[in-house]
Amino acid sequence: MHFNFDFSAAQILWTLTFAGLLVLLVVLLGRDRARRFPWFTALTVMMALRMVTSRLLSQRMSPIAFDEIFLGLYDLTVIVSLGVAVEIARRAFKDARRAAWIAGTLVVLAIGGVIMVKWGPWPSWKTLIAGSHLSALRLMQLFAQKGDLLSDMLFIEIGLLVAFFGRCFHAGWRSHTQQIAIGLSTASITQSAIRLIWQQIALHTTVQSQDQYTRIMSLEQKFFSASQAVYVAVLLWWIACLWIDEPDGAVAAGVPAGTPSEVAEPLP
Repeated sequence: MHFNFDFSAAQILWTLTFAGLLVLLVVLLGRDRARRFPWFTALTVMMALRMVTSRLLSQRMSPIAFDEIFLGLYDLTVIVSLGVAVEIARRAFKDARRAAWIAGTLVVLAIGGVIMVKWGPWPSWKTLIAGSHLSALRLMQLFAQKGDLLSDMLFIEIGLLVAFFGRCFHAGWRSHTQQIAIGLSTASITQSAIRLIWQQIALHTTVQSQDQYTRIMSLEQKFFSASQAVYVAVLLWWIACLWIDEPDGAVAAGVPAGTPSEVAEPLP
């Protein structure tokens, strides 16, 4: 017996990603994790909303109207992503001294900001302030692209900091804060690596035929599928980790959950 499946790899990955987001949302709400991580929960909702909106409205309305809705949701997702970065950092290093917190924040933002500015081209200022409807869409697109890049850099930096120093504060191994940070940094590293590879291909490739263009588009789809497959794995990691309760006393090295450090200064 032969089974015929009329589903492409992209459709399967889309379905798995959307289902994973819904299951993750159920875990966050059902296991009372949403109260502890409201921004992360909001990001899960925004990702699912973007996916279903793109699927339902694509090819069903004018391109301009679709771009307005999609870019608006994209910009809102970027803002929520930055909120997630702040939320994870504050939970992971809530016992850090005020001076160390401020210095670390400035260093992390400086590194992320420099990468955001240097990575990729910027449109001309006249194009952005032309005052037309198209220029407004370009400004929304620029905010989405650069904001997404900045949030990826922040997630990577925070993930590394949590992995190396989280145990000294309130983000030890098997804590939900560290598990969320690991997932965010893994997805961001994958997306950034693919973004860098694709940028190099675009800079050093000259399209000379339709066949070559087709191969390049096929390669782009493979990169996108690889990134989405990693994100599905991250969703499974979050679902499993957030379903399980944190071990008592394992949130920080030798410090029971909820016990303040004797030498720590409160954050402002």
